[in-house]
Amino acid sequence: MTVETAVAFPALVLLLAVALWGVSAAAAQVACVDAARAGARAAARGEPLDEVRAAARRAAPPGAQVSITRDPHFTRVLVRATVAPPARRLFPPLRLRAQTVAATEPEEGGEPMPAQR
Repeated sequence: MTVETAVAFPALVLLLAVALWGVSAAAAQVACVDAARAGARAAARGEPLDEVRAAARRAAPPGAQVSITRDPHFTRVLVRATVAPPARRLFPPLRLRAQTVAATEPEEGGEPMPAQR
């Protein structure tokens, strides 16, 4: 092994690790968006709040937090996730989020649902 290779190899490994981290962060962001959309679709169908939360959690990346805010007019689904870097001392963790809003469907009686969290 030459000196040049010995010096360049760690830099290439670090570059590969950062590139893979970027790909995993992009995949986690897409999963957050999909999870927020799944929750909003469930809310648009008039599903109960527990089922809206379950739909969002099924599509969310591991360890993600799902919060739902429902008022008489809109249901907001917010999904947050954190992606850890390959070298914790060199890079901070990425905090990802996605939010989707759907119209709140009235219950069978025709009245809008009460505000819930």
